[in-house]
Amino acid sequence: MSDMPNNSDDSQATNLTDEESVTTEAIFETLSPQPSNVKEQDINLILDIPVNLSVELGRTKMAIKDLLNLTQGSVIALDGLAGEPLDILINGYLIAQGEIVVVGDNYGVRITDIITPSERVRRLSR
Repeated sequence: MSDMPNNSDDSQATNLTDEESVTTEAIFETLSPQPSNVKEQDINLILDIPVNLSVELGRTKMAIKDLLNLTQGSVIALDGLAGEPLDILINGYLIAQGEIVVVGDNYGVRITDIITPSERVRRLSR
């Protein structure tokens, strides 16, 4: 019996082929402009995310043997010049420059320049 062709299988295959070629038109709703308060809500979602802010006086490179010879009272010379603006970084990315100020008993930094995105790219290529 299994050697005999089954006409019902052929008709089902034909029906499937016919069904596959049927197309339907998609219907989409008209988009309306979002109210302006939605943008405020979107920005409010990220306002409480903490970031790391650091102020960099300067940098230097040293060999491990010199690093191991450091003791209390050792002085490490940095590449930043006295009076030169300090780099202000957010999560390691330079965003501004500033100068040291005293706030009560603590150090602070006064922002003197905000780095533009084009300036950030230029500094990366150095």
